[in-house]
Amino acid sequence: MKRFGQTIKLKPDGAEEYIKHHAAVWPGVLAKIKECNLSNYSIFVRDTILFAYFEYTGSDFDADMKKMAAHEETQRWWDVVKPLMQPVDSAKDVEFWADMEEIFHLE
Repeated sequence: MKRFGQTIKLKPDGAEEYIKHHAAVWPGVLAKIKECNLSNYSIFVRDTILFAYFEYTGSDFDADMKKMAAHEETQRWWDVVKPLMQPVDSAKDVEFWADMEEIFHLE
């Protein structure tokens, strides 16, 4: 199992709508997340900053992420929520959600 922390910013005029959408995530999107071996998935918000945490339990993260990206319902979901966000300033060119470095963990 690998833990992931990621961050992104909400556009100031998109926060309310983003939060509303995440109160009722589409069932097909939730099923695909689980099918792609993501669990214990949470998104937190403060002001316009989002922090996501999830655990990956599969054996090929890149392949699972490609499978998720190819899923039509997930693509439609992203079409709704992506315009409400913008990468953090330090995000790499290939990142939308920016991966964070884990510096501490206690079980």
